[in-house]
Amino acid sequence: MKRIKTIAELRAALAAWREAGDSIALVPTMGNLHAGHLELVTLAQEHAEHTVVSVFVNPTQFGPAEDFAAYPRTPETDARRLRRAKAAILFEPSVEEMYGNGVEAATRVMVPGLSDQLCGASRPGHFVGVTSVVNRLLNICGPGVAVFGQKDYQQLVILQRMVSDLHLPVKLLAGATARDERGLALSSRNAYLDVSQQATAAVIYQSLEQARGKLEHGQIDIAAIEAEGLARIRAGGLEPEYFTVRQASDLAVPAVGGARLVVLAAARIAGVRLIDNVLVEVQP
Repeated sequence: MKRIKTIAELRAALAAWREAGDSIALVPTMGNLHAGHLELVTLAQEHAEHTVVSVFVNPTQFGPAEDFAAYPRTPETDARRLRRAKAAILFEPSVEEMYGNGVEAATRVMVPGLSDQLCGASRPGHFVGVTSVVNRLLNICGPGVAVFGQKDYQQLVILQRMVSDLHLPVKLLAGATARDERGLALSSRNAYLDVSQQATAAVIYQSLEQARGKLEHGQIDIAAIEAEGLARIRAGGLEPEYFTVRQASDLAVPAVGGARLVVLAAARIAGVRLIDNVLVEVQP
């Protein structure tokens, strides 16, 4: 596995593969890699001959009071795990490499509407930072396939819209959410929690599963399902931010009748913000 830190070196490596007619996949991450990230690498390898994994803690998607400085960074551990996973390239650019004119002066890409609700409502500007950096990574790497985790479902929908609107020649794939034995979605931020807090946080997934069961069994009172989910998370010892049922395709409020739905939740425990979701197939 090559470790590359500059755009010029990455492009040179990718040009050789393209000249040989080989396909390329990209897995964008912020590092501190866990089993869920490695599953995304495996998925990428099923769809391309060479897989590039980027590790970049992107400052533009953190708010002023958020944990950019404290965000866990484990570069050597990440590199060892990616070598074992047989990634071809680990791309580790600096902030200066990614934002040559400085962060404040950087060009931004925005997906209106989708970016302003749910997580976007409580984290203003977050998704502008996400779309801006992912657009850069796609332009730098030019992959045929890019892989993201389903845990960040709103992000996935926003990135799909960005790719469609900007006519980018890349296919986005969603990797299933990896979970621990209690159902807690794996996340780099879980490292901020002790074992007991992680066990408590599993109530998020339990609440989502309860809602999925009700929807699959024909309950149509979505307001009641959402209220029950909020109450269950609160009773479990967390501070819920939202618990909502949306259309999976575009995060719109569900229409009457059969649809593919997603139940999404965000909550805090010990000051740590966690998100999760489950997909639901509702029969007409």
